[in-house]
Amino acid sequence: MFTVTVRDHLMIAHSFRGEVFGPAQRLHGATYVVDATFSGPELTEDGILLDIGLAARELSAVVAELNYRNLDDEPAFAGRNTSTEFLAKVIADRLADRIAHLAMPNLTGLKVTLRESHVAWASYERQL
Repeated sequence: MFTVTVRDHLMIAHSFRGEVFGPAQRLHGATYVVDATFSGPELTEDGILLDIGLAARELSAVVAELNYRNLDDEPAFAGRNTSTEFLAKVIADRLADRIAHLAMPNLTGLKVTLRESHVAWASYERQL
């Protein structure tokens, strides 16, 4: 299996509902390093899984939709706890939608990892 990973970063504000979150129930900021790893069993005729520049551009476009936002104010997230795990899935799904038109049948998987710090991160992995 071949993989290509591109990286960006994301800065958001949000709060959580539920006692399990303790002080994070209050509005707070989070800065994430965002890694998107594309996978597939075969390379194209050009000897690549996908163009790294294209992958980086599409990830950047998805991140831009969320960057510098208070997620509590975003209608798409109304009534949801925007946990690291939840956001990894949101980014993966939005990125998958953006690359669907590329007609790259060799791409079969996508994993998005949000690194909240050097000791804590969460990922979501899906098929393409």
